[in-house]
Amino acid sequence: MDGRDGVVRDLVLRTLDAAHAAGPDAVAPIVQAGHPVLRAVAVPYDGQVGAAELTDLLALMHRTMRAAPGVGLAAPQIGLPLALAVVEDPGAGDDEVARVRERPVLPYRVLVNPSYAPAGDDLVAFYEGCLSVVGYQAVVPRPRAVHLTGLDETGTRLDEVLTGWPARIVQHETDHLRGTLYVDRALTRSMSATDAWGAHWGAEPVPREAARALGFDLPDTARGGAGEESP
Repeated sequence: MDGRDGVVRDLVLRTLDAAHAAGPDAVAPIVQAGHPVLRAVAVPYDGQVGAAELTDLLALMHRTMRAAPGVGLAAPQIGLPLALAVVEDPGAGDDEVARVRERPVLPYRVLVNPSYAPAGDDLVAFYEGCLSVVGYQAVVPRPRAVHLTGLDETGTRLDEVLTGWPARIVQHETDHLRGTLYVDRALTRSMSATDAWGAHWGAEPVPREAARALGFDLPDTARGGAGEESP
């Protein structure tokens, strides 16, 4: 284990110690934009902690994500520069929104050292939010489908194509592990305070009226546009 891995291990163990001291339902503080860990490239997971600690860490991340609430959480968002993320989405809750945004229920899963590449040329553009950029939403064009590779928590290899909202969530969380926030990819004129977004644009399955009123252009290949972690 090199010095960098030792630092990561110490950070993980301190985070787990704090959570254990707070009780079985403890959640971790979510760091906000401006914290340097959100702009660092995460260290690939390579056994820096043992199986029991990894299980505890993933459980802590899962509780934290659900409590926020969000549909994804990357380890850097709780201050750990380690290439781990958890995702889970109950779905859109509205049949039309679910259809247009291609947002089915996404069961809980773990991403270890994930990477993605576009699968096809289609872009979709929807409002996204982020648990580490509290109070705002913005439209982010992203590939509609991506090829996901990496591992799960058991070491089983991931090699699959995801489409629609699951693809968006995976892109958002994997970006966190590269030091990228959704605002780096956003159409900046679409930026809205969360209250204003909810009042004006939150019900739009596709942000076409938001584009007209706020003065931004949706990509020609985009079929739609909206949320991620808080989305």
